[in-house]
Amino acid sequence: MPPRLAIRAPVQPESPAPASPAGAASRPLAQTLADAVAARIGVGRFNLWFLGHTRFVPLGNSVVIAARNQHTQDWLEHTFSAAVKEAVAEVCGTGVSLQWVVDEESLEELRIADCGLRNQEKGQTEPVASKTEKRETQSTLSEKSAIRNPQSALPGNPASHKSQVTIQRDLFGEPVTPPKPKAKRANPDEAALTKPLAAQKTGRRWKSLAEFVTGQCNRVAHASALAVVEEPGQCANPLVIHGPVGTGKTHLLEGIYAALRRQSGERPCYVTAEEFTTRFVQASRLGKMSAFRRQFRECSALLLDDLHFLATRKATQEEFLHTFDALVADGRQVVVTTDCHPRLADELMPELVDRLLGGAVWSLLPPDPETRLEILRKKACGGSPAIPDPVLKSLANSLRGNVRELEGAVNSVRHYAKVTGRPADMQTAREALGDLLRHAVRVVTVVDVDAAVCATLRLANGTLQSKARSWAVSHPRMVAIYLCRKHTAATYGEISKHFGAKTHSTAVAAEKKVRGWIEKETSVAIGDRDWPVKELLDRIERELQR
Repeated sequence: MPPRLAIRAPVQPESPAPASPAGAASRPLAQTLADAVAARIGVGRFNLWFLGHTRFVPLGNSVVIAARNQHTQDWLEHTFSAAVKEAVAEVCGTGVSLQWVVDEESLEELRIADCGLRNQEKGQTEPVASKTEKRETQSTLSEKSAIRNPQSALPGNPASHKSQVTIQRDLFGEPVTPPKPKAKRANPDEAALTKPLAAQKTGRRWKSLAEFVTGQCNRVAHASALAVVEEPGQCANPLVIHGPVGTGKTHLLEGIYAALRRQSGERPCYVTAEEFTTRFVQASRLGKMSAFRRQFRECSALLLDDLHFLATRKATQEEFLHTFDALVADGRQVVVTTDCHPRLADELMPELVDRLLGGAVWSLLPPDPETRLEILRKKACGGSPAIPDPVLKSLANSLRGNVRELEGAVNSVRHYAKVTGRPADMQTAREALGDLLRHAVRVVTVVDVDAAVCATLRLANGTLQSKARSWAVSHPRMVAIYLCRKHTAATYGEISKHFGAKTHSTAVAAEKKVRGWIEKETSVAIGDRDWPVKELLDRIERELQR
């Protein structure tokens, strides 16, 4: 692209003052060049493409043609270059070069000045408003000339009186305050990317492993968390903890982070899957993937909460997979939590599931009655008013929800006792938790058990009622019959009728078969997987509690 040169000559209306010698010599030559070009391409085409859009500027050994804009210059140079070169050779000689440039402001000033000269030649009487506009135009031209040639505006310069900088005023003659430059708005993506991680924010209270209440439902997972703290990267790597909501997954993860952070030389990184995804998307959009990777691959241990959030995000899963491989290959610890066993997470990449199964995978189950009582005692300890132990035992037997529900029950009883001014006895607890206790007593039906079994084993609705006798259908059907006898008040005949059996003896035999499996702690072949019976029953019962 040709350079954008500033070919501007001062534009002055005609006046009695004599013109400079250079101006007198160059203007007839420019007019001669224009006439020569018009003679070659035709007057009509010249008036259409050159007149008012270009300007011929002879400069001794070269001739510069200034166009209004880049598009005009490209079009004229492509279409009329040969004719213009012939005209320059004819008027100025064969040794004169030709140059095309863009000079929009000079042509606009020339147009305004030419309009003023034509009005004067016609002898029209201008109204007051027109004279005012003309004076404003001349003052504007003077301002532009002073900006382009600052030396001409100096007091000692003879030409300074022609280019005085005027002050812009409003309709009432008051000076107009120049607008303030707009402050550059911060890019929200860059601001979010530079924000500290949740683990780096001060003021957050991290839960410790000492505060975790252990029981049959979570003892193995808690022991694995302690082993990670004692020897990070040397024991089970990765460590995967899965379970339903409110069973303590985040508590264990925070406890591991808090314990590692207290050790010298350790730089653990705690992040949720949602925050990991957000930062990955922002880094991809801003082209800062190297900084993103340094942030998560230079830590001593990566603790990722809620891995199931990445289920439908393939690109984020691939990035996490590469980060996972880099950390494990370097002997650094990786701990993740998710809501189900990796084998049951169909939306996760097979490669990622395979990496997760290479470590230790432990489940957290809803608390049993003994664990619920210990949780209630720990939450009620040290507060005011004190809650008697018999009340806590009653709540442990009545409430079958997760840890958050138990903690909310303790807070509700205390708050109700403070508001009413009564002791936190059994009557107060019943009044405070009336709705919660009523909802905790859920009537389970045969249909509910059927749906829970199908949901846990990923079977289509109605599969258990079919006539199929393969193990993939008969074994789940026997488990469903056993759970119907355990959790419902339905008779053998009602259960057999629901599952398509002709007599109640089918239900009796199925219940007996499952009880034998439980006593022997055997595994059941369902589909392409062997399920431990107790684990399978626990999963289905958790599904029933939802």
